[in-house]
Formats: sequence, structure tokens, C-alpha cells
Amino acid sequence: MKLTLKTLLVLFSFCILTSQAASASTYPDRMGTKLGNGMANIITGVVEIPKAVINGNRKSGAAYAATGGFMTGMVHMLGRTLCGAADVVTFMIPTKPIITPEFVWQNFKQDTGYKGTWELLP
Repeated sequence: MKLTLKTLLVLFSFCILTSQAASASTYPDRMGTKLGNGMANIITGVVEIPKAVINGNRKSGAAYAATGGFMTGMVHMLGRTLCGAADVVTFMIPTKPIITPEFVWQNFKQDTGYKGTWELLP
């Protein structure tokens, strides 16, 4: 996949906008935050693969990273992308993110996890 300058600018914009909107307090702001989070997770879901390989190598060695780490990354890529799609579709209902960490680049050493329920934002 060839990354163009335009693509990098769009990704950078998402990163800036989603981090700025993290302290949103009004209903429209929370909707925009959820929509931005969802789009960012759809776009960056593929980063779960190298993240899982790197974390697998750190924890269990290269043999595990090449097999189990790669498969774990594929599962988390699908999970992050689907959670992002769900956030985009349901952005009108401001809920807390299901996936932790909220973005793939936050706390890169933390394994990706999922909450069991949706929680409405206060």
C-alpha cells in the first residue's frame, strides 16, 4: 500500500482532532468525538498486526511472535475495525469505547482488550 502525502495528512488530522475532542462535554461534541474515534479505529485497525507481533516477541519470543502474535494481531485488527465501524454507525448515541486502549497508538505495549457492555457517556 502506497502512502501519499494526502493520506498522511488525513491520518494526522484524525489524530489531532480525536485527541482535541477527548474533553468534549456537549452532546454534539460527544457525537463528533465518537465519529472521529470510529473513523480513526477503522483506518488504523491494521496496525494491530505489528503491535501484536512486537508484544508477542517481547513476551514469548520470536517463534510465538511469527505465529501466535500474527494471528492475535489479525483477530485484534478485525475487532478494532469492527468496533470502529460500530462507532461510526452509532455515533448519534454517545457511548464509551468498547475497545481498550481507545486508539492503537495509545500505550502500544498494552494488549488490546474489549469491554463486555456499552456504557453511555455522562
